[in-house]
Amino acid sequence: MSQRGLCSRREADVWIERGLVRVNGEKISTLGTKVDPNCSITLEQEALDQQFRLVTILLNKPIGYVSAQSEGRYPNASTLITAGNLYHPNSSRIRFKPSHKKNLAPAGRLDIDSSGLLVLTQDGRIANQLISPNSNIEKEYLVRVEGLLDDSIMEKLGHGLELDEHKLKPVKITKLKSNSMRMVLIEGRKRQIRRMCDLVNLKVVGLKRVRIGKIRLGGLPPGKWRYLNRNESF
Repeated sequence: MSQRGLCSRREADVWIERGLVRVNGEKISTLGTKVDPNCSITLEQEALDQQFRLVTILLNKPIGYVSAQSEGRYPNASTLITAGNLYHPNSSRIRFKPSHKKNLAPAGRLDIDSSGLLVLTQDGRIANQLISPNSNIEKEYLVRVEGLLDDSIMEKLGHGLELDEHKLKPVKITKLKSNSMRMVLIEGRKRQIRRMCDLVNLKVVGLKRVRIGKIRLGGLPPGKWRYLNRNESF
C-alpha cells in the first residue's frame, strides 16, 4: 500500500486492523495478509475522508531553526506554525486549526545554518514521496561559497564525488556569479552540499532551498508559512 502511494505504512496497519481496506473487493483485517502483487487495493470512504483532512505545510525556514525535535537547545521550525505566521494572501481555503500541528513532521531536513523551503506534513503519502530512498524529486538550492569556483570545480561537483563510500547521483549545476551557483539534487544525504563543497575546497557561506519538485518557495517571506493547496503536488 505504501509502495503504491495509497498511504504510509503506519496508516496501512491502522486501517487494515479497522477493516478499512479491500483487496479485490474483499475486506482485509489481518496484518501481514499476503496478496497478489497485481491485485486491486482500495480504501473505504472513512479512510479516504481521514486522508482528505490531513494537511501539508510549506514553511520558509530562517537560519537558526532546526527541522527535527532531537537537535538540542535550538528552536524547532514547527514553533513557527502559528495563526499569526500564516502568510497572506494565503490562496488555500483551509482555515488554521490547532489540530493541524498534531503529528506534523518534516518531510526532509534543512540544516540549522540553511534557510528556505521546508515541508511539514501529516500525510504519510507525501512524506514517503519526498524522503523515500527511491524518490527522484528534485530539490533546488542557491549556494554562495568562498573559494575558486572554476569550470573544473563545477565539473567535479556535477558528477564523480563520493560521500560515505557512496557514489553520488549527478547534480545539475549552474554558475550564477563568481561566488554563487544553483544546484539541483535528487537525493539528500546529511549536509550533502556543504560536504561536497568541502571536498573541492569550497566553503559554503549561504545555502537556501528554493524548490522541491514542482513547488517553489516563491514570495513566501522568512518565518512565514502556507498550506499546500489541494490542486498542488510535488
